[in-house]
Amino acid sequence: MFDAVPLRILLVTLAGWVNRHQLEVIEYLREENRVLKEHLGGRRLRLTDAQRRRLAVKVTASDDKACVRCRR
Repeated sequence: MFDAVPLRILLVTLAGWVNRHQLEVIEYLREENRVLKEHLGGRRLRLTDAQRRRLAVKVTASDDKACVRCRR
């Protein structure tokens, strides 16, 4: 019979690495947004209709609770 334990360990390790990498990317993007907002000062961000549509597609395509904050 095939022992699946080493394969499970490998998959759990890989999933953990991917998760950590995704969290690092998200944190980088959040910090990048903070820096860009600082450059704007207190001014309002002006979006074109095409940019608004692109953002709306991303928000509606995701059921993630974190994106619900973006809709407000």
